Amino acid sequence: MRDKVFVDTNVLVYAYDRSDPEKQRQALRILDRLSLVGLGVIDTQILAEFFVAVTRRISVPLSVDDAYQRIQNYVRSWPVLRISEMVVLEAARGVRDHQFNFWDAQIWAAARLNQIPVVFSEDFNSGSIIEGISFVNPFSAHFRFEEWLSHS
Repeated sequence: MRDKVFVDTNVLVYAYDRSDPEKQRQALRILDRLSLVGLGVIDTQILAEFFVAVTRRISVPLSVDDAYQRIQNYVRSWPVLRISEMVVLEAARGVRDHQFNFWDAQIWAAARLNQIPVVFSEDFNSGSIIEGISFVNPFSAHFRFEEWLSHS
């Protein structure tokens, strides 16, 4: 079994985005299962991006109060990492050495520096491994959480 899984913003946002019901169902399944088995981890960047996305960018935005409540729930029930100066520095190296955009580099850096071996996101090349961090697209047609978990 994997130690931890770093969850990117898009997974959280799809859980509240009604414009793609299949992705919404999959996001809810993934978040529920990660929570149930205690594997999910997020950071402060993810919470900030989530707030902006669900209040401004989805087809039926959440109210500010609803988004606040969701963030409060995540803070209470998920491990939340803080972005440190070392994460920012490592992210800059990720931009330089691996050509990430900065925000994706910061996700990679937070996972790497906190020894979280897997990132669930649709924004990276699924199946790639960069300096020990594996990227998995949980929205891929071939992704099955239970199979992934049993092969971990």
